[in-house]
Amino acid sequence: MRVGFVGWRGMVGSVLRARMTEEGDWSAIDPVFFSTSQVGAPAPEVGRPCPPLADAHDLDALAQLPVLVSCQGSDWTRQVHGPLRARGWRGHFIDASSALRLKDDAVLLLDPINGPAIDAALDAGTLDLVGANCTVSLMLMAVGGLFARGWVSWVSAMTYQAASGAGAAQMRELVAQMRDLGEAAAPLLDDPAADALAIEGRVSARLRDPRHPTAALGHPLAGSLLPWIDAPMADGQSREEWKAMAEGNKLLGLNPPVPMDGLCVRTGSLRCHAQGLTLGLNRDLPLDVLEAAIADSTPWTRVIPNQPEPSLRQLSPAAVSGSLDIAVGRIRKLKTDPRHLGAFTVGDQLLWGAAEPLRRALQILRKRGLGA
Repeated sequence: MRVGFVGWRGMVGSVLRARMTEEGDWSAIDPVFFSTSQVGAPAPEVGRPCPPLADAHDLDALAQLPVLVSCQGSDWTRQVHGPLRARGWRGHFIDASSALRLKDDAVLLLDPINGPAIDAALDAGTLDLVGANCTVSLMLMAVGGLFARGWVSWVSAMTYQAASGAGAAQMRELVAQMRDLGEAAAPLLDDPAADALAIEGRVSARLRDPRHPTAALGHPLAGSLLPWIDAPMADGQSREEWKAMAEGNKLLGLNPPVPMDGLCVRTGSLRCHAQGLTLGLNRDLPLDVLEAAIADSTPWTRVIPNQPEPSLRQLSPAAVSGSLDIAVGRIRKLKTDPRHLGAFTVGDQLLWGAAEPLRRALQILRKRGLGA
């Protein structure tokens, strides 16, 4: 299978390459790596010979490949995808960015949830295969079994999103902020007689200090949170919040659409997105039936008992980071209505929220004999 890779140095691209190495995928792939800045440099080591880095803006070179995988971002996709198609390129374009997600002729990638829809799109000649929004993908991996049974009337998703969802520079800056706060509080932490309020005051003063590192994030995140993610929409939503309904319904193929909304917040975790879900169901079902349906969502969905110890041990970014498991816990009926279900879920957004659907798309194409 001949595949071109663009954006393979970034976080998503790095995770994708690591997963492909773990799964032995490179043995079936003849890769060409492209770069926007280091053309001619050696390609990354993937266990087989690769040519030097090609120019990611060279349409002639890109058009020679039957499959392209991009983790480069929306700007590059907008610059290159249209011109490639205009010149008649009929290859498969696998993209992690949001640029093509809602195009009528693109299919969203989350095959444990919408595998039949992906197969049908490929049968119909679809060439653009696009990774969905990370929080949408993680939500559906968590509770897709409820949607599959037609039990969901609406969803409110209150998200707690990691710094890595904003980018590598933002994740690095979060750690720099942690270090800066620790250094500011260090004299008091080393003094057993110092009280907690004095430590809090020192940290809060540092959060407001112009010297506190905020160039990438724009605001303090360590010891705080950011209550807005992505661009504003006309109705008061952020674009990140808007994606839930737009992409969730497209991915599930729902018509009429299921209302999905909530608030998206950036928190001080490095990796993994968590979500507090309230699901309005169209029937009152026993809790054990609902838990079984959730557990049946995907082979990677793990239901955590709604008890303190397992919740604290298994239902956190610290527990899930680097794993393909999607943890779902705190599952209970809410006091507002017996048809209102509460749940809390955590998943690694760099895996199922980004890289893993792209990796699996390559496998789907290879099994169909495409990309040779």
